[in-house]
Amino acid sequence: MINPMATVESEAEFGGGPVVDQSEPLDVQVARQAKIIDALIARLERENELGDTAYSLFQSAIALQGEVWEKTRDLERALDTLGRASSELESAERSRDRMRNSLSDAMMAVEGGFALFSEEGLQVCNDLFKRLLPDVESMIRPGLTFEAYSNALRESAFLVQGGGGSRGLRLDGTLGEGEDVADRRYASFVVALKNDRWFQVSCRRTGYDNIVILQTEITDVVERNRREKDALIDQHASFLQAAFDHMSLGICTFSAEGRLLVTNDRFGHLLGLPLPLLRKGTAFRRIREFVERFEPFNPRGLERWVRESRRGERVRERFRRPDGISIDLQINGLPDNGFIVTAVDVTAETEAEEAGRRMSQMLERRVEERTAELTEANLQLRLRALEQLRTEEALREAKEFAEAAHASKTRFLAAASHDLLQPINAAKLYLSLLRATVAEDGPADMLARLGHSFSMIETLLQSLLEISRLDHSGAEFTVKSVNLRDVMRVVEADMAPQAAQKGIALRVMPTSRWGMSDQGYLTRCLQNLVSNAIQYTDRGRVLVGCRAAGKGIRLEVWDTGVGIPEAEQNQVFIEFARGSGARAGTGMGLGLSIVQRACHHLGHPVTLRSVPGKGSLFAIEIPLAEPGLDLATLGRAEEEEALSDLDLIALVVENDPDVLNATVHCLESWGAGVLATTSTTEALALLEELGTPPDIILADYHLDGDETGVDAIHALRAAAGVEVPAILVTADRSKALRKLGTRQDFTVLGKPVQPSRLRALIDWKTRNRVA
Repeated sequence: MINPMATVESEAEFGGGPVVDQSEPLDVQVARQAKIIDALIARLERENELGDTAYSLFQSAIALQGEVWEKTRDLERALDTLGRASSELESAERSRDRMRNSLSDAMMAVEGGFALFSEEGLQVCNDLFKRLLPDVESMIRPGLTFEAYSNALRESAFLVQGGGGSRGLRLDGTLGEGEDVADRRYASFVVALKNDRWFQVSCRRTGYDNIVILQTEITDVVERNRREKDALIDQHASFLQAAFDHMSLGICTFSAEGRLLVTNDRFGHLLGLPLPLLRKGTAFRRIREFVERFEPFNPRGLERWVRESRRGERVRERFRRPDGISIDLQINGLPDNGFIVTAVDVTAETEAEEAGRRMSQMLERRVEERTAELTEANLQLRLRALEQLRTEEALREAKEFAEAAHASKTRFLAAASHDLLQPINAAKLYLSLLRATVAEDGPADMLARLGHSFSMIETLLQSLLEISRLDHSGAEFTVKSVNLRDVMRVVEADMAPQAAQKGIALRVMPTSRWGMSDQGYLTRCLQNLVSNAIQYTDRGRVLVGCRAAGKGIRLEVWDTGVGIPEAEQNQVFIEFARGSGARAGTGMGLGLSIVQRACHHLGHPVTLRSVPGKGSLFAIEIPLAEPGLDLATLGRAEEEEALSDLDLIALVVENDPDVLNATVHCLESWGAGVLATTSTTEALALLEELGTPPDIILADYHLDGDETGVDAIHALRAAAGVEVPAILVTADRSKALRKLGTRQDFTVLGKPVQPSRLRALIDWKTRNRVA
């Protein structure tokens, strides 16, 4: 039997609940079970002492054995759980060791420096990170704080000061100058070492607020950029030298140290300098000593002129060589404290001035002889009148000089355009005449090649002048509603011959959309893109079209050409830059630069996509516009009609003999009667002799002296008594001149003149007059 008292005592001793709490640690469970076993054994001993019969002892032993087995199984399960936990702990330690070894191997494989900082300081880094700066290497050890490393890096003697060194590596919440970690968790900058090595240092915060630093050497990239820059400078110097060699005036530039930089043969010819003195690096002193043999030329004055030019003053003097040649010498200072010297042969001008002076002296003598015969009263009256006239003349000249000085800067671009494009204009007119008269294949082919060469010269000059205008802060644009169908037609008409000559299929998709832009610049940009596509396409086709893009419209030019590598796509918009697939004769690399500049001013985004070997896509995005009336479209419609012979009288005012002769021949070949004049005075005299107004006036804008084609048109219309149709031919593309033409009812035609467009314009204006 089981002793009831023992059962009550056992329950009181061990409580009524679970013997072992499974949620307690294993060592606590084992200790508690051992205590329970000891208590059970002690109770068994007491029951053996108190039991009266052998049966009760046997029964107690059986019960005790069952409880002992139960507790033994609990103990074995606890020991098994403890063993598994120990095995998992050992496995975790092995995994941690493997990951630490893998991290160490990865850091050794990194090409640049690598380091990991935490709140406790430096945790791990590789050898490249340690050896970057020798005077900081001894400090780099586990536990080094990020702030201490930043200060040491900033104060290192191996960094080049001002070369992009350690700027603000701080642990107080910023990475770089004013970069908040909460807003930007990454910073990158470049440091320069005194041994001409360059590193890019990247610093990033991780999610656990640790800081990772990567140091990548970029010395090769920096050196490559230097070589490309030097090559570009040499190329620009070659272009500058070529431009100097084609100038009619002598020009020479000197450095701040007085060393010769660039000159041309004309400069040496005018000053009589031998070739050794025209070499780069020649001292200005040697050139001055050489020209001392010219009697009117004071060397001491030359030194003074140089000093005055460096102070910003303009120095201009005229002297005569022993052989009678008069030279106008001008010295201007340069921004780098150097100076530029120009020499111009003004012998003809000097002789004319001397002849005028002699004539003036002769007239003065005659006046004096006549004046001596007059009475004293008349003499005084004449003297006072003469003094008044001189005063008025001086005031007029002073006013004209002030006005000329005020307008000289704004007129420079137009004058330069006129002088550069004037001979090309005459040559193209002559070529047009020759093509109409030459039928043989040989001369016709030569004429075609000559025409192509002049077209290339014209394109280059137009591009250079266009870049100059676009770089000027006062570049003018006329943004209005543009019919894109007209733009596409002009591009197709101008580019089709170039594509056909190369065997490229040019397809221009028609469109009825309108956009907001400057029609002239937009057409020029699209022509440049199509020309560029044709040049870089050996076979296949070029496709031009429009595509809707949100609230705007995108003008796209597709080609199947050589394509542009991604590394070169940002460089193709730089002037004189050409892609790696460029071949000889593919232009000077100015077209895309003009596109980029013009679209930047107009606010039109330019995009480029290209796959080398498959082709490229250039696109210009412009805003949409409501359809409107485009007068240019009406003019081109008239131009596209078949033109009959010009049965009319044309009055031409042109001061350049070559251009005048070429214009006269062109007009006569079209069936017109031509009155050729070189000035307004001559034109007025011829008009008075003719007795009837001409059918149309063609006037060049830049005539001799201060006279302009606008003055000529106004004077001829006033003399004729009718508003004669007029065309003003000029290289000045300013907005003000076009507005003046609109107000005074004459058409502005840009140089160089396309004969076909000139004829169409004459026919259109004269037919409108008849209507």
